[in-house]
Amino acid sequence: MSRHDDSAAMRHMLEYARTARRLATDRARADLDADEMLHLALTRAVEVIGEAARRVSAEGRERYAEIPWSNITGTRDRLIHGYDMVDFDRLWQILQGDLPPLIGDLERILGEESGEGR
Repeated sequence: MSRHDDSAAMRHMLEYARTARRLATDRARADLDADEMLHLALTRAVEVIGEAARRVSAEGRERYAEIPWSNITGTRDRLIHGYDMVDFDRLWQILQGDLPPLIGDLERILGEESGEGR
């Protein structure tokens, strides 16, 4: 995969991470249990982040080793294959704890890629 393709995949990761954070704004963990549309949307957003991460080349993953690539793609696999037993506590932890630093890292990386970080 080319660096351009890696950038496109990372832009998708960033877009869906931002969307998930926006959808979770002013929400509580209990909302995942009570709001089917919310939990479906947030689960899907995290799945897409993982699928986009899978599309980043081995070279790209090595270049940006600060991104927890295997954790992200592994989460996608657990959500897709374990669709009938999603751990909403873990999903909420990802939304609140893991996505903010991922968003920051991707913003920095994509800024560097476009020359904005120079």
